[in-house]
Amino acid sequence: MTRGHIAHPGDARWETRLLAVIVATLTVFGIVSLYGAASFQQDAMGFAIRQTIGAVLGGVLLLLSLGVDYHRWRAFAWPMLLATIAALLIPLLPVTQHWAPEANGARRWVRFGSLSFQPAEVAKFAIVVWSAMLATKKGERVRGFKRGVAPFLVGIGLVTLLILLEPDLSMAALVGLLGGLVLFTAGAKIGHFLLLGMGVLLLGFQQIKDAHFRAVRFLDWLNLSTATNDPDSQIIQSLIGMGSGGFFGVGFGQGQLKLGHLQYAYSDFLFSTIGEEWGLLGVIVIAGCYALFCWVGFRIAKTAADPFGRYLATGITAAIGITAVLHMAVTLGLIPTTGLTLPFMSYGRSSLMMSLLMAGVLMNIGRYRGRRATA
Repeated sequence: MTRGHIAHPGDARWETRLLAVIVATLTVFGIVSLYGAASFQQDAMGFAIRQTIGAVLGGVLLLLSLGVDYHRWRAFAWPMLLATIAALLIPLLPVTQHWAPEANGARRWVRFGSLSFQPAEVAKFAIVVWSAMLATKKGERVRGFKRGVAPFLVGIGLVTLLILLEPDLSMAALVGLLGGLVLFTAGAKIGHFLLLGMGVLLLGFQQIKDAHFRAVRFLDWLNLSTATNDPDSQIIQSLIGMGSGGFFGVGFGQGQLKLGHLQYAYSDFLFSTIGEEWGLLGVIVIAGCYALFCWVGFRIAKTAADPFGRYLATGITAAIGITAVLHMAVTLGLIPTTGLTLPFMSYGRSSLMMSLLMAGVLMNIGRYRGRRATA
């Protein structure tokens, strides 16, 4: 395809439509599943209504981002990063305590009246956009450390540090990983990542050691084979739920683990609830949807018209795919409990809205992947 050629949006319409079907399927099934997971609570319908409101607002964001040329996000990279840093500071400052009250031992949400959002969810997208912009600007210089990798470490490191102070180790690690993946896609040397990875692992183990609740989760996972009769083990309860569903499941709303045995069955362990109520068939369908999403997303990244689109599509696809894989891995006992939600499905309007926004941007990149930059 020659420079300056502009392909008709219809050239990639099947990819946009397929992504739309996948996203809609996951979102709708998520609302249904979390209603079933929360059915033991008096406010089960409230959970579903609030999630539906988040889906509607997220759908608006998806449509808006689908209609906006993704190159415009490049101009907003720095403002988004700075706004994200400011939002992440709100839960950490003593003077803003009334805007970010503590919940479950952490201050991760910012509330204005009846409205609330989680800045860390915004940080995922902001870091991907900012990293894609900077990688595009630096070009071949990303292969060096001083002028390539080091500037990324400043921005990514600051954001991950603020998230870590909330505290939220899992989200901090995810945000750092997303920035690193964009940088690696841009051509950074693997040796730099190996050195940084060793440092990050040491820091991660230190964070686990210093925080009692993280150490308990980690030890619970390490002793999984000897904790089969521990009723307080969330991973064990999750595995019981996954196993009791059989092939077709026990039926919608009929799961038993949500009756106080499994905490956060509608968010952190929603996939386990799906396994119990919808069985192996439901698990395969949902896992297949995420796999298909990633396949289309990386296909879009590979055929993007320019480096910025390639890096942005890679980061967005990884943000959805890695989060989904980690969530499912936790419910299967493959990794320690992380607290990461299932994209498009778990309860949480911030996560849902940002996932839908990112899906819209990815669709836009795919829709116009035949466009060649003239600048």
